[in-house]
Amino acid sequence: MRADLHAARMTGAREFRDQNGETVVYKSDSEMARALAALDAEIAAQSARPASTILFKTSKGL
Repeated sequence: MRADLHAARMTGAREFRDQNGETVVYKSDSEMARALAALDAEIAAQSARPASTILFKTSKGL
């Protein structure tokens, strides 16, 4: 999705159709740049390392 949006921005297109068939029309290049920045932030958040330590708290139930 990011690559398609980037390609649309580089060609000067203001309209973008995503994988679901939804069409988004941007008013300006800066609006497309903000959309790309938001996608980059979401990708970075999803790529964050998972927790490396797992702590167990157990009891005998008494």
